[in-house]
Amino acid sequence: MAKIAHIDLGENPLLLAPMEDVSDPPFRHLCKKNGADMLYTEFISSDGLIRDADKSLKKLDIFEDERPVGIQIFGGEIDAMTRSAEIVEAAKPELLDINYGCPVKNVVCKNAGSGVLRDIDKMVKLTEAIVKSTKLPVTVKTRIGWDANSIKIVEVAERLQDVGIHAISIHCRTKHQMYTGKADWTWIAKVKENPRLRIPVFGNGDVMNGEDAKTMLEQYGADGVMIGRAAIGYPWIFREVKHYLKTGQKLAPPTLEERVAVAKEHLQRSIQWKNQTLGILEMRRHYGPYFKGLENIKAYRMRLVESMDPKEIESILDEIYFHYKDKENIYAKSNTPTEYHGVDG
Repeated sequence: MAKIAHIDLGENPLLLAPMEDVSDPPFRHLCKKNGADMLYTEFISSDGLIRDADKSLKKLDIFEDERPVGIQIFGGEIDAMTRSAEIVEAAKPELLDINYGCPVKNVVCKNAGSGVLRDIDKMVKLTEAIVKSTKLPVTVKTRIGWDANSIKIVEVAERLQDVGIHAISIHCRTKHQMYTGKADWTWIAKVKENPRLRIPVFGNGDVMNGEDAKTMLEQYGADGVMIGRAAIGYPWIFREVKHYLKTGQKLAPPTLEERVAVAKEHLQRSIQWKNQTLGILEMRRHYGPYFKGLENIKAYRMRLVESMDPKEIESILDEIYFHYKDKENIYAKSNTPTEYHGVDG
């Protein structure tokens, strides 16, 4: 059984990774409905929070049906991060997560995200200050190191535990790898083999199905699995992984009818949470992943992203269903994660 402080996540929990412009309340709801045990918000800029930036504050929204939820923040300055922790605590999530994993240039250049991995002493000092500034349990999501020559994740996990974090999620790539190459899960095992480590270790990177999750849990010793890109346009991955871990059998993929119904629900929730204009605009990135693998879907997808009328969009979704519903093997087989141009934590 995995626990983060007082939060009981059960056996072999599945966590939704924080992903910018993806892990918002509408999407988190769908992942929760399909079996995700712990959800994380999009990562939030500490600078944005302390200057009351509307976009940053909006990301603090949490709904009761998605709990437990962790709010993730990033930044490179102790004062901004501790002040942000106070703002996060007022939003009443179950925990606060620190982003030491984002590898993109405009975050790293501020010595935030994975940029902190160049200075482990600063990473520890920053984490300790945040732990002391909040009553919330604090967790960390990080990469294994800055580059292949500076991987210190075993030391990092122990030192962060010693200053008070309650769990660590490890994306098993270096900052220099970005999202390329294969995630090296052996580092999960090396961290878990440290006899001084007591906190849960969650694995992240390249988990695409139930078999991957089982391997990460059983062969490498992860206490739970964090899923990111594989969930984009496919919240059903959580129910499929859970079914496989329980039975050893693969669950049938969602039907076309389910995909259309969930795309509609996602659209409706996006509009309700944001407003009609912004909800429609921000939903556009999801249509491709929902219908990935359908032959000659591009024309429908273009119509979906050009329309600003919710009823028209739902009508186009109905057209997709009626056009493809009688075709056999309509989805191309693929084990490749959805291309993701945002940034994760």
